[in-house]
Amino acid sequence: MMNRRTWILLFVFLLSHLLSSIAGKSYYDMLQVPKGASDEQIKRAYRKLALKYHPDKNPGNEEANKKFAEISNAYEVLSDREKRNIYDKYGEEGLKQHAAGGGGRGGGMNFQDIFSTFFGGGPPEEEEKIVKGDDVIVELDATLEDLYMGGSLKIWREKNILKPAPGKRRCNCRNEVYHKQIGPGMFQQMTEQVCEQCPNVKYEREGYFVTVDIEKGMQDGQEVVFYEDGEPIIDGEPGDLKFRIRTAPHTHFRREGNDLHTTVTISLLQALVGFEKSLKHLDEHLVDIGSKGITKPKEVRKFKGEGMPLHFSKKKGDLYVTFEVLFPSSLTEDQKTKIKAVLS
Repeated sequence: MMNRRTWILLFVFLLSHLLSSIAGKSYYDMLQVPKGASDEQIKRAYRKLALKYHPDKNPGNEEANKKFAEISNAYEVLSDREKRNIYDKYGEEGLKQHAAGGGGRGGGMNFQDIFSTFFGGGPPEEEEKIVKGDDVIVELDATLEDLYMGGSLKIWREKNILKPAPGKRRCNCRNEVYHKQIGPGMFQQMTEQVCEQCPNVKYEREGYFVTVDIEKGMQDGQEVVFYEDGEPIIDGEPGDLKFRIRTAPHTHFRREGNDLHTTVTISLLQALVGFEKSLKHLDEHLVDIGSKGITKPKEVRKFKGEGMPLHFSKKKGDLYVTFEVLFPSSLTEDQKTKIKAVLS
């Protein structure tokens, strides 16, 4: 039976794992693979992300450098059977306790060392050529609210799935060169296609929900990629599923880059003597847009830092408010006389 100290340590590990899962993305999320991913899936995911975010390909981009460090750290853990087992059970705190107790390599490898070990040198110019299925690109209309605060959408996805089928098929076909003797001391070079016999497969259509996370400040054209979730191909890797962000029209705001634009209508009296007014923002906080002076028709005022958040940044764009002045449709003679007296 476990003693009291062992029970306490186990409880701390489990609690730490729970807190770490709440605090941020897991290592599986960083590599964009499911928790039950195979070693080969983890390798392929790391290869693609490391090539994309390597510092040599993103000079001066701090966010790319940070992303590269994160995925390298995640790969170091998930590619090591012992560390992955500890992480799955106890989370990051369990890994720290394991390292402190003398297990593993303590501080771990340098991120560049991980990359070099994986690729056998510096970053290659391009990824190795492999047979891939078609990428599936979906235009995803995201609300301004989700792009401002972050959010997620559940999307129904249908695709072909490879399933076992009766019989055998020719696979792994390749051309092999051999020499055939056609006479004394005479040989002819011949090429023959050689194939193996593999279990047969067939395509079946299946559907399931995909959860697409929309990050704060994402721009039109940015993509959320689900690697190897595109169309499958026999004897190759599936393509990727890509959701391409597109800002959906909004009833009150219009987005231009990191800035927001809106139009507010005020009365002629308000335009002349000033007014108090608040504007409800996308997250429902109020922006004071009142004025104590004269507001001209079509006047535009800038409210700094009230625009869209910048992607992977704490900064925000600006809000531009255009004021429309509502003139009365008619005036009585008495009103005209009073206005002339005031303005003359």
